[in-house]
Amino acid sequence: MLLIVGRIGKPHGIRGEVTVEVRTDEPEARFAPGAVLSTEPGVPPRVETPRRGGAEPAATADPEVAYLVPDELTIEAARWHQGRMLVAFEGVLDRETAEALRGTLLGVDSASVAPPEDPEEFHDHQLVGLAVVTPAGEHLGEVVKIDHAPASDLLVLRRPQGGSALIPFVKAIVPEVDLAGGRVVVDPPAGLLDL
Repeated sequence: MLLIVGRIGKPHGIRGEVTVEVRTDEPEARFAPGAVLSTEPGVPPRVETPRRGGAEPAATADPEVAYLVPDELTIEAARWHQGRMLVAFEGVLDRETAEALRGTLLGVDSASVAPPEDPEEFHDHQLVGLAVVTPAGEHLGEVVKIDHAPASDLLVLRRPQGGSALIPFVKAIVPEVDLAGGRVVVDPPAGLLDL
């Protein structure tokens, strides 16, 4: 499973450096020189096409851009600048090439990520797909994703009868995570699943 660790933004300067929206707790490790990241095409860049009559140019997706993005990119250098990560990739030497990468998602294989040392900490990919049950064993649904909200992380639960529910990922409501058993035990307060 590909774990997204960043998204390439706009070019910075004329020598191929790009901004990266960081999506990992370990940016220094993931964006270290020599690290190889898998790519996944994101939203393709827009190109301007002129309209007749002097109207504003229309922005259209460039279908050829997806072919310019390699399957992997190797970090040449990375640094922080005004709160943003700036990254140089091997072989990306100019602004035009850097622009073609805009919107590309950067990831690592989940198999290469070591499990957390803290037994109360989990990676998102470990939780997605787990069955959600009550302490009595009643099936409530399945975890489909994790929302990282400001107050606490939320388990996004797909309900068996359709719809979804948000479960705060706190010990009082989620007393047990059984990765080996493929389940999460949830003790929801009254009305939580009705929201």
